[in-house]
Amino acid sequence: MSDERQQAPQEGRSVLVTGGNRGIGRAIAEAFVAQGDRVAVTTRSGGAPDGTLDVRCDVTDPAAVDAAFAQIEAAHGPVEILVANAGITADTLVLRMSEEDWSSVIDTNLTGSFRLAKRASKGMLRLRRGRIIFISSVVGMLGSAGQVNYAASKAGLVGMARSLARELGSRSITANVVAPGFVETDMTAVLSDSQRDTIRAQVPLGRYAAADEVASAVTWLASDGAAYVTGAVIPVDGGLGMGH
Repeated sequence: MSDERQQAPQEGRSVLVTGGNRGIGRAIAEAFVAQGDRVAVTTRSGGAPDGTLDVRCDVTDPAAVDAAFAQIEAAHGPVEILVANAGITADTLVLRMSEEDWSSVIDTNLTGSFRLAKRASKGMLRLRRGRIIFISSVVGMLGSAGQVNYAASKAGLVGMARSLARELGSRSITANVVAPGFVETDMTAVLSDSQRDTIRAQVPLGRYAAADEVASAVTWLASDGAAYVTGAVIPVDGGLGMGH
C-alpha cells in the first residue's frame, strides 16, 4: 500500500501567525521560530517577535489580507501553515450590546479567519499540502454571560474548520481548532484577585495555562505526527470544558 502522506520540506516551513505580537499569538510564533521555520506575523501596530517577518494587516480589510499574503509569499514562499489567532472582544450583556459590538467582533474573529483561510488555501492547493489552525476558545463551547458576540465568533470557527477539513482533505490539507481556556496573558492580568480565584476554582487543574502550553498544541497540529488529524477541536483548558 502506498503512503500518500505529503511531507513538508525539512529546511523550514512558511508559517503565518496572525495577531502574533502578544499573548498566545506571540508564544505560537516564537515556538515556530525555535523549530527553524520561516515565520511571518501580522499585527496592526507592530511589535512582532524577533526572528519573524513583521507584516501590518487588518484582517477586516480583504485588500489588506491579500497584500499581506503577497508580501509573505515574496519573502518566505507560499504559506504552508496558517494559524488564525487575531481576535478582539467587546463584552457586554446582550441587552446592552450594540450592532457595532456584535459586527466588529464577528468581522474580526470569524470573517477575518475566513478571509485568511480562503487566501491561504490557494497556495496550499497548489502545494498539495497545508495546515490551517484556528484559535478558538473554551467560551465558544460553554458560552459566557456578557460574551454573546465573542462566543458566537469562536464557536463558528469549529464549523468552518470542519467544513474546510472535508473540502480540502483530498489535497492533504488539514483544518483544526485549538480551544484554550484561561491563559496567563495581558488580557487576564487585568482581572481582580477575586475574579481570578473564581475562575481558577472552576478549572479541574486549578491553575491558568501558560501561553506556551497553547503553542505546544498548535505546533503539534502542524507537525508530521498530526498528519492524520483534521476537523478536530483540541482543548487546552485544564479540563474546564469537559463534556461540551
